[in-house]
Amino acid sequence: MPRSIWKGAISFGLVSIPVKLYTATDSKDIAFRQIHDAECQSRIRQLRWCPVHDSDVPFNEIVRGYEYTKDRYILLKEEDFDALPLPSKHTINLDAFVDADEIDPIYYERSYYLEPDEAGAKPFALLMRALQEKGLVAVAKIAIRNKEQLCALRPQDGALTLETMYLADEIREAPSEVPWQDTAVSAPELAMAETLIEMLRKPFAPEAYQDDYREALQQVISAKLEGVAVEEAAPAEAPKVVDLMAALRASIEAAKAVAPASDEGEEAPPASRRRAKAS
Repeated sequence: MPRSIWKGAISFGLVSIPVKLYTATDSKDIAFRQIHDAECQSRIRQLRWCPVHDSDVPFNEIVRGYEYTKDRYILLKEEDFDALPLPSKHTINLDAFVDADEIDPIYYERSYYLEPDEAGAKPFALLMRALQEKGLVAVAKIAIRNKEQLCALRPQDGALTLETMYLADEIREAPSEVPWQDTAVSAPELAMAETLIEMLRKPFAPEAYQDDYREALQQVISAKLEGVAVEEAAPAEAPKVVDLMAALRASIEAAKAVAPASDEGEEAPPASRRRAKAS
């Protein structure tokens, strides 16, 4: 387990659970350095430059400042941040329990894992069991990395996941005028689209997906290291303008052709059927 990035307690009612917070995700992007052209190949340095002293500034001389008017700043030290009168700095106070489907995914930002200290094992297990039995998500606030954020706690595969969330005023409004709303769609077209969707419906399996871009980029890097040429992928053909119903029919036939053998003989689900709302 990596080093915890936050220590505090989960609190609901008079119950307090000492916990540690760990990041739950890890970026697999291929990193690059900025280099001064092919001839020089020196790594570019990002300087912290002071135009008044005309010199590079060491990190220990840099402080944070809030610009309250043009070129005028209020300076804040680490002690100022530590002294913030926020209960959420050290306590995740669970003040609401909601159904998971009440939270639009647009609010979710980043995932973390919570782990109890030894003394908090029993109340932690109690909270986990209660959330699982009721099928609910706990909502709270947490102050982390110099920012207070809304968060949701939910059990997942035996772990308690904390999702930091955007506040309501951080979500941009959807466009008020969207051209598709006035576009007519016929009943046969809608029925055909629903049939195709039902044929492609399956349980979500994240392990079935991979980063093809990263893999292709790694192949290019390896080829350059070995001094061999990389065969460029053929450009995708521009989509042809066809009749929408014909395109839907062709898509359904193609979906039938790749359907697993175990599905043969099974009656296709009616297009009008909807997934039951999770209870």
